[in-house]
Formats: sequence, C-alpha cells, structure tokens
Amino acid sequence: MPYSDDEMLMLSGIQHYMFCPRQWALIDIEQQWDENRLTIEGDLLHERVDNPFYRQKNGDVITMRRVPIVSYQLGLSGLSDAVELHPSPSESNSICHPNYPGWWQPYPVEYKRGKPKYNEMDEVQLAAQVMCLEEMYGIHIPQAALYYGETRHHCVIAIHDDLRALVVQCAQAMHEIYQSQITPPAIKKRHCRNCSLVNRCMPELSESQKASNYLKTNLYADLA
Repeated sequence: MPYSDDEMLMLSGIQHYMFCPRQWALIDIEQQWDENRLTIEGDLLHERVDNPFYRQKNGDVITMRRVPIVSYQLGLSGLSDAVELHPSPSESNSICHPNYPGWWQPYPVEYKRGKPKYNEMDEVQLAAQVMCLEEMYGIHIPQAALYYGETRHHCVIAIHDDLRALVVQCAQAMHEIYQSQITPPAIKKRHCRNCSLVNRCMPELSESQKASNYLKTNLYADLA
C-alpha cells in the first residue's frame, strides 16, 4: 500500500539506518545531531556538487544536480546528488526532458567523502534513488554510480534484485520504528567510534557518576 505525503521519510536516512538503526532514530525521531571531522568533510564535498541550477554537458551526457525524487511505494523522498542523462536511441525505457530534445536514460551518481564501506550502506542509498526514479518515470535503471572523494573514483553499481529487496526491507523497518517513536537500544560496535553521535548515544560516565561509586559514597556511608 503506497505511503502518503505526510508519511514520507528522508531518503538519505536509509544510509544512516544501514550504519546503525539507533543513529538513524536519534537523527530522524529525536532530531539530534553533532558534527565531527567525517561529517564536515562530507558537507564540504557536497557544497561543491549540490547546486540545483547546475547543468553540465560533457559530450552527449548532461548532468543535473540535486534532483528531487520520491517513491510512494517505499515512503521515501529526497534529493539525488546528481543524475546524468545519457542519450537513448529510442523512446523505450527512456524519458524526455523539456529543455533537451530526444530521449534520455537517467543515471544517478551519489557522492561520498571517503572510500567504499564494509557493507552495502552506500549501495542501498543509491539503489533507493534508482527505485524512486523508476517509479516516477515508469522505467528500469540497471545500474548507477558512487563517486568517492578519497579515492576520486567512480564505482559502477549494478542495481540487482537482492539490493532492491534490501532497500524495501530497510524502508519498511524505518517506517515501523518511526511509527512506534521508540529509539532502538544502544549496541556498542567497532564502528561506533566514527559516529558523530557517539557521545549522545553512549555518554561516558565520570567516576563520580558511576553507580558503584555513588553507593560507596552515600549508602555505605550511612550504614557506617
């Protein structure tokens, strides 16, 4: 059953969810956010690419920035960093554009500050963008790309069935958590050290705040 406009969640949150469901909930449900070096570097990268009025023609390929996208089946909406329009020989599986005659095949490109991740968090976000464009235009997009600022390299990603199923699974779980308004519990993992919200998620207790020291200072003193 399609979601309504009021039920839309931020598409970019699917990457946060893949990194850590609690991190996603802290951001999207509790509206908490802190910066660290990694988030600032990511912001600087996107400052260079996030111009909605940018149009670039490189040969026959046209690049558009910050393209609004939405999927009512997934209940996700947001902006694609870039969508390249590749010329298509026919109307089949293509779109038309009011400013550019002919037929075009959309090719999303998502920009990331670092390098390929240990899991499919970047691929899931890219695939969600693809699925939005497919739903909007009634087409099929077999592949898209991730551009990593650290390696300065485009990675072509096949949008296969397993990846699409993972997008659907994540989107459904995000909606269930959002409807419950219950933030998942903290589970300390190795990658927590890279999270800008680690001090909000799992604040370190000072010696005076620890329960054992409180009992020693207060309860045991009263019994003496």
